[in-house]
Formats: sequence, structure tokens, C-alpha cells
Amino acid sequence: MRGEFDRIGVAFERVVAVDGYSHPELEQQPQHPIYGRRQLSSSEIACLHSHRACWSILVQNDARYGAIFEDDVVFSANAGRLLADSAWIPAGADIVKLETFFRKTMIHRMRTSAGHGFSLFRLCRFHPGTGGYIISRQTARDLLEATEKINVTADDLVFNPAFSSLPGKTIYQLVPALCAQGQFLSSMAAGLPSLLDSERETKWAASGLAEKRRRATAERFRTEIGRIVEWVVDFCKLRRRTIIPLDSPGPRDQ
Repeated sequence: MRGEFDRIGVAFERVVAVDGYSHPELEQQPQHPIYGRRQLSSSEIACLHSHRACWSILVQNDARYGAIFEDDVVFSANAGRLLADSAWIPAGADIVKLETFFRKTMIHRMRTSAGHGFSLFRLCRFHPGTGGYIISRQTARDLLEATEKINVTADDLVFNPAFSSLPGKTIYQLVPALCAQGQFLSSMAAGLPSLLDSERETKWAASGLAEKRRRATAERFRTEIGRIVEWVVDFCKLRRRTIIPLDSPGPRDQ
């Protein structure tokens, strides 16, 4: 990560991550009921509390916003220019998602220029991943309070509308994205591994929820009808489904 920040010319402060295996007491906290029988892994819980450590630093600072990046992200070549100041952040923004997870999500059609070839769109649907985002000091304070005694995954908490911990928050998506986790960039994935997915799959299988069932024809038909209705609603509400592209990382030192 030092090499990545040096490449884009941005100073940073390293926050030591929370080691879930060193803090087993964190797993004793109740988890959000939305997960049902699935038990969050120690890595997922540790990831949440690592982000909480960052939010704690921000709420004690005078800065209006803080940019938080996980330790496996790769920056685009233009990241430094955008991160040089915060003037481009829309007034009233609570969170700006800088990352792409390369999964289809939903954004508003109304565009706001962020400069340097980037644009901002309101995020209308869950877009997972907390590899890189900007958060306001007040929102950081709210999220700290919301997770004081309960465990959730960090990306569910920040970017999943199904959670009512912070209703009405204003979230923007940067397009193209400023960064992505190394696991999605094949040539860089070996050097930037993530343990979250493997542990999450293990917990999911242990819960007995991993078994797939074959859907009946009637159920598939209802699903397709639902998709058509959703498309019509999205069109009327000026929303569109898309996969957020990544701004080119550009040449990198070997």
C-alpha cells in the first residue's frame, strides 16, 4: 500500500487492523438478525471493527470528511488528482463510494461532475465492498453508535439499504471508480489476497444454507415478471442498472 500511495502521490496514515483471532470477545456480541442462522466469520467481524477504528479517528478530527482504504486496493492512475482536495464532494453527501466490485448495481441517471474525468451519481442499490470510500465526520459518528453493541459486515452497514442503522443517508457512487480490490485484477491478485471470501463461504456452508434448490417453472415465471416490473419502475424513477467501470490503473512499477 505504501507503493500504491507513492505511485499516486498521496500521503496517508496507516491504521493497524483489528485481528479477530486476538479479540474473540468481539464474536460474543450479537449480530444483526438479517443474517439469520449464518454466523459472521471472525474476519468479517474484525473488518467491521477495523473500520470502526478509522471512524473513531475521524470523529476526533476537524476534517469534514475522511477517505478510508483497505489494504488490498489498487488505485487508478488519476486517483491522486481527485484526492488532492475535497471541493468536488457534493454538499450534503454522507458517503462517496470510490470502489467498484464489478457487480451490477443501480445508480440515478442524474450526473454531477467531479472533475478529472470522474462523475458522481446517487447510489440507489446495494453495491458491496468497503475497499475505498469517503465518509463525513457526522456519518462516521452515527455508524460508530449503530455498531457499538452489534456485529454486521462493514459493507452491509455502509452500503446496504436493508439496514436501518442510518436511514436516509446520501450515498454517491464515483464513476468510473477510483480503485478496486486486487483480487479482481488478475495480474495483481496474487500479491493482494483477501481472506474474507473463503471464511464467509465456510461459515455459509456450515450453516446449511449453501444448498441450492431447483426453482419451479411458476417461480421462474414470477421472477421474470418481477424483473420487467422493476425495469419499468426504474425507468420512471430515472434509475439505471450498471456495472461500475474502473478508471485505468495505468503503468505500474514492477
